[in-house]
Amino acid sequence: MNPTASTLECRPNCGACCTAPSITSPIPGMPHGKPAGVRCVQLAENNLCLIFGQPERPTFCGGLQPSAEMCGDSREHAIHWLTTLERATAPA
Repeated sequence: MNPTASTLECRPNCGACCTAPSITSPIPGMPHGKPAGVRCVQLAENNLCLIFGQPERPTFCGGLQPSAEMCGDSREHAIHWLTTLERATAPA
């Protein structure tokens, strides 16, 4: 990590990272994880994670950090970027 790089904060009311990618580990309320494109049950109406910072939050979620490339300037950009990544990394 570049110590001079600034930390990017999540865009308010986005939730793209809790919708676009698949999550294969258990999530409270989704014991088998979630498929790509499906909204996580732990995503509140305001698109904030209800289990942020909790031990039940999947490791995948904590590892997915916002970046200018991923988030762009809109939720739509982030959904498109994450969906493209999901397709590119999906098992054949």
